[in-house]
Amino acid sequence: MSFAREEDHSGQGIQWPAWKRILRSAPQRWRLLLGISAAAIGTAVAGALYPLATKAAIDQLVEHGRDADLTGAGLAYLALSMLMAFSVWLFIRLVGRLSAHLAHDVRVEAFGRLIQLPQSYFDERPVGWLVSRMTSDCERLSQVLSWGFLDVLWGTTCMAMIGATLFIMAPGLALTVLVVLVPLFFVSWYFSRLILESARKVRKLNSRLTASFSETLLGARTAKSLACEDLMGAEFGELSGESHEASLRQSLQSAVYLPLVLLLTSVGTGLALWKGGEEVLAGLLTLGTLVAFLQLVHYFFEPVHEVAATFAGLQIAQAAAERITGLLETVPEVRDSDTVLARVAEQREAATVEGVAEDGGPESISAIELRDVRFSYSRGPEVLSGLNLRVDAGQTVALVGPTGGGKTTLIGLIARFHEPSAGELLLDGVDYRERSLDWWRSKLGIVLQDPMLFRGTVADNVRYGRLEATDAEIEEAVRTIGAESLLSTLPKGLESEVGEGGDRLSTGQKQLVSLARALLADPDVLILDEATSSVDAVTELAIQAGVRRLLAGRTAFVIAHRLSTIREADRILFIEKGRIVEDGSHRELLGQKGRYHDLAVKDLGGARRDDGAATTAAALGTC
Repeated sequence: MSFAREEDHSGQGIQWPAWKRILRSAPQRWRLLLGISAAAIGTAVAGALYPLATKAAIDQLVEHGRDADLTGAGLAYLALSMLMAFSVWLFIRLVGRLSAHLAHDVRVEAFGRLIQLPQSYFDERPVGWLVSRMTSDCERLSQVLSWGFLDVLWGTTCMAMIGATLFIMAPGLALTVLVVLVPLFFVSWYFSRLILESARKVRKLNSRLTASFSETLLGARTAKSLACEDLMGAEFGELSGESHEASLRQSLQSAVYLPLVLLLTSVGTGLALWKGGEEVLAGLLTLGTLVAFLQLVHYFFEPVHEVAATFAGLQIAQAAAERITGLLETVPEVRDSDTVLARVAEQREAATVEGVAEDGGPESISAIELRDVRFSYSRGPEVLSGLNLRVDAGQTVALVGPTGGGKTTLIGLIARFHEPSAGELLLDGVDYRERSLDWWRSKLGIVLQDPMLFRGTVADNVRYGRLEATDAEIEEAVRTIGAESLLSTLPKGLESEVGEGGDRLSTGQKQLVSLARALLADPDVLILDEATSSVDAVTELAIQAGVRRLLAGRTAFVIAHRLSTIREADRILFIEKGRIVEDGSHRELLGQKGRYHDLAVKDLGGARRDDGAATTAAALGTC
């Protein structure tokens, strides 16, 4: 089982640019940030002044005994309690809102970038690997963004306020206590690196685990048919075991780190009690001042604990931040150039020019031409080698040849799922990279070998071809394609739910829906990639008339292994090892007695086995 390669950050510290990228939308929430800052300051002020009220009350009691007036201290406590309660309420409310906003921003931006990426990105990465980024990674970041940086804001504000108060009350005693910050810094630095490395490993293993789980679910039927459930279970168990060990190691490191922080802060409190007690006995410090000082020390180290815990969580979330940032920073290989984007923007602002579409291309295409086109996947061997081809408007071009010869790759280039490694693909003499992607894709209708349907009804899926289509237009498209009789067997007809990925329909029904969807889109250029491969012979005959109507007046590229579906094509290209080795009509290629003729003879053999009434003349046609 293979997995996508991830960028390796091993040995590196926290990558602050990753967090800066994640938080790029935070300044847009400046009102929330101001409110959170005000709440943090209010909490810090209340925390710093509480011990001073305690000091005043104790000193009053020591000096005046039963005659002490504690009214001022009581009112101060009441006012500070109200300030603390309001600040905490405001803090929690605003933090929750900011967290929701930032999580939403990250998810939307990540998903937006994901759907812009070329097909090659998805070919190289399992579905589960991508799902992990959009779910668990975003969830991890949401938790950290909820309290992590905001706890740091509150903690640093508290420590600054309380630290200043400590130095005002007893400078020498404050220095004695704060000396523990030095070993605390080194402990935090050491454990941060350990926890970060463990976190990266855990996130990577969890990603592989999610990918394995997703792949197993998608291939459950195949696994059962091959009786390899035990093997897949063993592989999943091995991955889960590795993830379990890494998670235990990470938990152990966190379990050691936080108690060490608590120990060092307790030492600081103990030093304050020892040194301060001696000063009280010597008459250098009042009892109220010592009690207030100890309270302040406790309040000072409480945010230290929170910041330490946040820092540990930050290490864990760093891996998720790096992964999300990696997705956000991925530049689509197939994209509009700056020149094209600028031209499209100008044309959208300008008045409509007759014969020119909003996205910068002509209303119709008279010719598609490939000039010395070469292509390879990820710097691998060439899949297409020096293709030269011109297809005029209205021509139907069929692509045949052995598996792996380059037919689907050629279709992918025409659809601009990929772009040529070398050479040019021209639309009316203009390189299609000089046209916008939106404009070119709007001219295409594509029916793939494995049609994808989305959750919803049959009618909903047909309507994806043209979102503004009426119910009558959808019914007409279904009727024209010849799918009405087959789809009428569904419980609610066109209003039947198709299920996840169309799993409530047969493969043939899904292909009929995709054909109707393409017809409704009314494209200039049509691509059929084995569109009838899973339709039985009877069903295929029933929709041939609809397919002919679908192809009428359109430039079309058709991949098919059944020669009966392409015999009427204007041209047939036999593609082998990335080259066009034969080009002509069905009759012309049969007359050449070449590779296409051999393929037709093999197809005839299959036809004879399927139908004893088939004849050579019927299968090959009269030359």
